[in-house]
Amino acid sequence: MSAQAALLLFADGRLPAGGYAHSGGLEESVRAGRVGDAESLESFLEGRARTVGLVSAAFAARSCQAARGLDPLPELEVLDAELDARTPSPAQRETSRQLGRQLHRLLTGMAQGKPQYPLLERLPSAPHQPLVLGTACAAFGLRPLDAALVALHESVTGPAVAAVRLMSIDPFRTHAALARIAPSLDRLARHAVQHCGGEPRDMPAAAAPLLDIAAEAHATRSERLFAS
Repeated sequence: MSAQAALLLFADGRLPAGGYAHSGGLEESVRAGRVGDAESLESFLEGRARTVGLVSAAFAARSCQAARGLDPLPELEVLDAELDARTPSPAQRETSRQLGRQLHRLLTGMAQGKPQYPLLERLPSAPHQPLVLGTACAAFGLRPLDAALVALHESVTGPAVAAVRLMSIDPFRTHAALARIAPSLDRLARHAVQHCGGEPRDMPAAAAPLLDIAAEAHATRSERLFAS
């Protein structure tokens, strides 16, 4: 598979890695009345990109760079612990690791028997999703900037697609909102890759307390459309 084809594959929301089952906190935000129309949805997406999206992008980019080295596992273990520390909500941590497990399972199946992808099979059994994504990007010849862009793209497109079911909103309006925030995603991706050097403890730690609260509230609900 070419690097360009891999980039398209990783950015495809139909990738069977579980992302389509998650709203990224949007379902609970709609229920709480914080999001109710196209304008508030766009603000939600922008805010999500600037916080959890940036953090995910930085860790995906750093993992991509680490995976190119001779012995990346020690650094990946440190990054996993650092990302855990930046995810105060237990529900958010479980979601990230669940998505990491599912993406890991998919990718190891794709890479089985291919000697150029050995690291994918050596990753821990339940790593955070951005670490799996970054490692996969490296395995398929993509750059840290590509990994950051995919992570940011995923951070907003998942909730945008979920909005069509949750709010009965015109999908043309949701994609117009995505187009308007696209320049922000480019800037955030460039910012994310600046953290590929230095100490892991200095990685971005942008917080989104309302998303953490929403995740914990959502986890207690018996009736819900999305897992998160």
